[in-house]
Amino acid sequence: MKSLLEVRDLRVYYHTPRGPVKAVEGLNFALQARERFSLVGESGSGKSTVALSLLRLIKPPGRIESGEVWLDGVNVLALDAEQMRQLRLAQMALISQGAMNSLNPVMRIKPQIVDGIQSHGVQMSRREWDGRVGELLQQVGLQGEVADMFPHQLSGGMKQRVCIAIAISLRPKVIIADEPTSALDVVVQRQVMETLRRVQEDLGASVILIGHDMGLMAQFADRVGVMYAGRLVEEGYVGDIFTQPQHPYSRLLMTSLPSLEKKGVFRGIPGFPPSLLNPAPGCAFHPRCPYALDRCAGEDPALRIVGPKHRVACHLLEERGEATP
Repeated sequence: MKSLLEVRDLRVYYHTPRGPVKAVEGLNFALQARERFSLVGESGSGKSTVALSLLRLIKPPGRIESGEVWLDGVNVLALDAEQMRQLRLAQMALISQGAMNSLNPVMRIKPQIVDGIQSHGVQMSRREWDGRVGELLQQVGLQGEVADMFPHQLSGGMKQRVCIAIAISLRPKVIIADEPTSALDVVVQRQVMETLRRVQEDLGASVILIGHDMGLMAQFADRVGVMYAGRLVEEGYVGDIFTQPQHPYSRLLMTSLPSLEKKGVFRGIPGFPPSLLNPAPGCAFHPRCPYALDRCAGEDPALRIVGPKHRVACHLLEERGEATP
């Protein structure tokens, strides 16, 4: 099956006086039509940098060093500035992490929704704009009167739904949601995610969901990619990742989740994420890995197939003969 979105060998560095910080290093993954794919990992693993890179929103000192991002047969990284501006929102849209930072605090909601649509050449009468904005707000579960409100008059969940309304205003093929529920309580989180699921299904769009909340990913995603130190260390169907994680980092992520059924001492992952300024040779996780082999310190493992659409970058599986190139 042909992929809707395909990322090939993406590398993104942040250039500093001490050298480049390798935020994303050789990332490869594909997204199918109507699929929900999530990227998880600790802070600093490169998840948000991936989101910004797909839309070419990386600002200096950051820079996309190399790679390809193919969206429906078009290499996004090869487009000129105007072509890229037209692609954003129309073909690929972003729901950012902080809704309050995404919305203009001194503008009412309606002109903020209209602005993005107009910038793509759409012209309507005032009555038609009222109807279009009302329709978008209704799609995300908001009343029409929200159009005349300022962002500060809305709750956190309502602001995030407005951001979803803006993101779907031109019916994009891919929606990138960068931790869309990070500042919301658990009840509102569920409401926002149900809204995102509903509009995704209505549009027939694909979603890339980025975040830390593993429970949220388990309920929403079809497939999961686990990132560590700017690399993808495991990728597979959500059921496989959560019930049979193969990479030691994925296993430790799962065991660090609190349980309502079992009492015990809360256990996190020992150690700290590595420096991306001067990364050590070999597997980036080996200093924290309880199963590290001698070769892990000097040889970087490649992603290898261990099951249907399940890939893992770990020397342990190669030693046991469970992985194929």
